[in-house]
Formats: sequence, C-alpha cells, structure tokens
Amino acid sequence: MPHITRPRRVRTALLSGGLALALAVGGATAWAADRFLIEHVEISDVSAYEAENSTATPTTGSASTAGTVDGDTYSDGETSVTVSQVVTGSGDDTLTYYVADVVLADATRLRSAFAKDQFGENITETTSGIAEDNDAVFAINGDYYGFRDTGIVIRNGVVYRDSPARTGLAFYADGTVRVYDETTTSADELLADGVWNTLSFGPAIVEDGATVDGIEDVEVDTNVGNHSIQGEQPRTAVGVIDDNHLVFVVVDGRADGYSRGATLTELADIMTGLGAETAYNLDGGGSSTMYFDGDVVNQPSNGGERGTSDILYIGE
Repeated sequence: MPHITRPRRVRTALLSGGLALALAVGGATAWAADRFLIEHVEISDVSAYEAENSTATPTTGSASTAGTVDGDTYSDGETSVTVSQVVTGSGDDTLTYYVADVVLADATRLRSAFAKDQFGENITETTSGIAEDNDAVFAINGDYYGFRDTGIVIRNGVVYRDSPARTGLAFYADGTVRVYDETTTSADELLADGVWNTLSFGPAIVEDGATVDGIEDVEVDTNVGNHSIQGEQPRTAVGVIDDNHLVFVVVDGRADGYSRGATLTELADIMTGLGAETAYNLDGGGSSTMYFDGDVVNQPSNGGERGTSDILYIGE
C-alpha cells in the first residue's frame, strides 16, 4: 500500500445542510436549536469522573522504548499503528480509503475521549481537536453518541448511559470484541463481564468473516437526522482480525474523481479483504476522520472536519 501524502489539517466544524435547513424553518427554530445545537452537559469533567468511577485499571504495557513514528508507522515496541492509503477504480468510480492496522499490547491502550472532556448531548469538537487534547498519536471519530439519548455508553471502564436501543459493539479488557444486542443486557452486566468500551451505531457489517445479510436496509435511528445510511457514502468502521489486533477504515466520498464513497456492502468487502472476522459501521458522512501523528490523513467530505462528540484513540 502506498505511502500517504498528508493534506494540510483543517479544524473547521461545519453544519450539515439538513441541519441548516431545519434551523431555517420558522416554527421549528427553537426546537431544532435545542435538539441539535444547544449543549446539554451531564458531566462537566469526564477525566475526574473516570478517575473516581472506573472499575478497570488501564495497562499500557511494559514497552522498553518510548513510542516513535517512522513514516506511517507508530510503535513503542509492543503497540503499533500502521496507516496506509488505498485507491481503486478510476474517473467517477474512484474509491479512496485509509486503513490503520493496530496491534495492541493491551486492550486498554485503545481508549475513548469526549469532546471538551464533557459528557452530554450536542457537545462537539473536531476529531483532531479531541485527539490533541488527549495526546493521541492515532484517532478516528466514534459513534457520535451525543447526537442521541439512547444506547449503552461505556467508555474506559465507566458507565455513562444505559438506554438499550440497537446492535452495539463491546470491547473487553481481555482483548476480545463482540457484537451484541443492547436490548438483551444492561450496562452494569457488561461492565461486570469486563467490557472496557462500547459503541452504539452500526450496523454490524461482518460476522464470522462474512458479510452480514440485509445491511443495506438497516436504519440506525428512527429520529430526525441520520436514520438513513444507505448508498455510496463516506464511512468509518472498525474491524477485528484477532484479539488485540484491530483494523480501522475511513472511506472518503462525495468527491468526483477522488472518491465516490462506499456502500455498506462495499465497506464489508473491504473489511473481509483486510482479514476482519468482525466489523462494525460507525458514524460516517462528514464525520469520517482519521488522525495520525498530528495530521488528519483523509479528506473529510465537508471540506474540513465536522465536529463530533467522541473519538477512539491510541495515546502516545
């Protein structure tokens, strides 16, 4: 896979066209502002909250050397991240995506962080901004939990929300990763079983090494905004190759001649081609962002980074 030519980082958060339209409708202005723009802070200092409430002790391994970046690879001797660019097709059928192959010394090296170090709704910051706040060497956008008030949200061994609604992804402290039905369990049960992080978006696109049937018809939410995720779109996904061996993919889109975007089935094919036994779709569109060694390596479809509520990252 070719070496990446990194674009200049842009840290501009843009409103989506749909949101701008909603705000322009007179009678809906107050409702839309409260629903999509006004911050509703539930926890104002997440770092302190996690220090007080985490039931798991993160382990960073016993690397004999400090982490270093050599080209498109970060390594501290035990944990490694290698980022590459893939381009397929030509002309209007060109598809460009970025792959991060991640091997963890310990599952808890993969952490989550919230925008502005706060938990709640409509709290946003760019992926690169959250990454820099947390000394991340690698990061991708997460599930945009703050867009909704449903789902099970466990991050870094702490329960933040327990409102089961959809198919989730659970990262365990022992290195295993599982797709699960949120409605059949609870956050406390998951925590007791050793879950370190959860994601609540979806759908699961690969299970047992094969593409999941019916993924083109799935609706993530039934509320306003992002229930429809079909068609050729910018995408973000995480795949599981083996315990503590993950692969992250960000597909660019909506840019003729550079990248048209991928369907969910195409995303699943990318993941199985990379060796993923399990893969899960995350928030996409203008949110799709991959950050490595101080730069945004892909080209977000909004022309610059869109604010999001959370990231997954590897700290330096």
